[in-house]
Amino acid sequence: MADYELFTEDTKSIIYGLQTNAIQRMLDFDYVCRREIPSVAAVVNPGRRGLHKAFFGTREILIPIYPNLKEAASNHPDADVLINFASFRSAYPTTMEALDIETIRTITIIAEGVPERRAREIIAKAKLKGKMIIGPATVGGIKAGAFKIGNTAGTIENIIESKLYRPGSVGFVSKSGGMSNEMYNIIARNTDGLYEGIAIGGDRFPGSTLIDHVLRFEQNPAVKIIAVLGEVGGMDEYQIVDALNEGKITKPLVIWVTGTCSKVLPGEVQFGHAGAMAGSDLETADAKNEILREAGAIVPTSFDDYGEKLNEVYEKLKLEGTIKERDEVRPPNVPIDFKTAVSEGMVRKSTNFICTISDDRGEEATYGHVPISEFVEGGKGIGDVISMLWFKKELPSFATRFIEMVLMTVADHGPAVSGAHNTIVAARAGKDLVSSLVSGVLTIGPRFGGAINDAAKYFKDAHDRGLSPEAFVREMKQKDINIPGIGHRIKSVQNPDKRVETLIRYARETFSSTEYLDYALKVEVITTAKKNNLILNVDGCIGILFLDLMKSSGVFTDEEIQEVIDLGYLNGLFVLGRSIGLIGHALDQYRLKERLYRHPQDDILYLAREGW
Repeated sequence: MADYELFTEDTKSIIYGLQTNAIQRMLDFDYVCRREIPSVAAVVNPGRRGLHKAFFGTREILIPIYPNLKEAASNHPDADVLINFASFRSAYPTTMEALDIETIRTITIIAEGVPERRAREIIAKAKLKGKMIIGPATVGGIKAGAFKIGNTAGTIENIIESKLYRPGSVGFVSKSGGMSNEMYNIIARNTDGLYEGIAIGGDRFPGSTLIDHVLRFEQNPAVKIIAVLGEVGGMDEYQIVDALNEGKITKPLVIWVTGTCSKVLPGEVQFGHAGAMAGSDLETADAKNEILREAGAIVPTSFDDYGEKLNEVYEKLKLEGTIKERDEVRPPNVPIDFKTAVSEGMVRKSTNFICTISDDRGEEATYGHVPISEFVEGGKGIGDVISMLWFKKELPSFATRFIEMVLMTVADHGPAVSGAHNTIVAARAGKDLVSSLVSGVLTIGPRFGGAINDAAKYFKDAHDRGLSPEAFVREMKQKDINIPGIGHRIKSVQNPDKRVETLIRYARETFSSTEYLDYALKVEVITTAKKNNLILNVDGCIGILFLDLMKSSGVFTDEEIQEVIDLGYLNGLFVLGRSIGLIGHALDQYRLKERLYRHPQDDILYLAREGW
């Protein structure tokens, strides 16, 4: 690559700092330029390692992230541009480090506020190393159809409008990044477009100067017109005057120095940049424009005429044959990001999930339509949360209190049942809390904990069909189905279950109707006449009382009650409540530091030798 070329269609860069928007804008520019390889080779994010996912056209690519610049450069020796987004505090050491890396030949310093002494040290070292510095305090630069630095040239719409997706014949340099965007558009409308544009930055000591880039453009045969935008303050433009007088610049040079309005303003006025303040008559915009005109530069009468002067030069060179008419190419459309398209109402997409119970999008997450803080601060309990998340209703207080009673009732029934046993074995095997809990929860089913929903299902069906208790018991026997919710290994008529008595007493005191409970107790009379432990057990009691609860609440239709049964809501009460106990058993084993469980041999019947 010739010395006068900073970038080509194959230029690769390293980005210092995870600037996701800038990275994506560079990749989008690559796409409209029809580059085959992305211009971003790697990202340095100090102290971190990983991959950054971005779009390259319509497909996603992964860009490696390195914890330091040395490692990034070592792994990507073909990346010769560093785009340094480090803060003004870190810009100096990171740039000095980059200057010592042989493979990096161009460095752009984005940060504003780099101390002038540090900037001078950077400039001195860059000259010693023969490397190019763009900045500090710059947006960077762009080579049309090839490569752009960070956020240079703004949005993809501006890039396409300014025809930066393919090369033109104009080399442009300015101090101002913001004005560069405007100039790219002016150049596109009045010539065949930009070849390369550089914003050197507005600090008093830029890493490269206007004349540095003007002379590069002079050497570059692809650049036919040189365009410059200077500004009030400093003496940089006089270097261009000297070069014109010495014959170093032979190509048409169109230049305007902004700030001519300063003469009508009181006192010393600074126009944004650190160097944009005239300290003497020589530093005024008027003085610079006049001496540039005398030296042979093409100087418009005002900025408004800049485009007109460019067009005059362009048409003349085209007539001479110096510039040949270019065939216009149509750039590919850059796909719009989905989030952006949605926010602007440009697309509609069918959702994959539907959620009707909660919403976490607003200022505060909600359960149903109620902010969580109202549950926490409004005296509500877990029963109210369940009523909203499970049933999507604000149940009356007697109902939410019953739900909480159920959770307390089923929370734990000792270590011997299958769920607790599995949890304990898993915990003693060294499994974590969640794994141990799941081990126990997975045993919940028709033989353990699944009777709540089945009891509600069968008793509701029999009651609603008008079967007498006797007919119901007889029908279940004929179907060879044990009546869910009936029977207990220990409790009996003579040894009643206190939990059942407590729940029944609460229901009779607070429910407006207990018709399903009354029906179940009549069934119990029949079953206990056969055997005294065939009582209504706690699971059956919960399921049946939930039918009465829904009837009494006044907020469920008959169809909704049936849906609760059909969808297995009520077994969720057992899963939720028993999880409290299973967690307790796991924590108990951890606390006791129990070792791996092995089942005792004397509790196993071995029959292998008998031939079974």
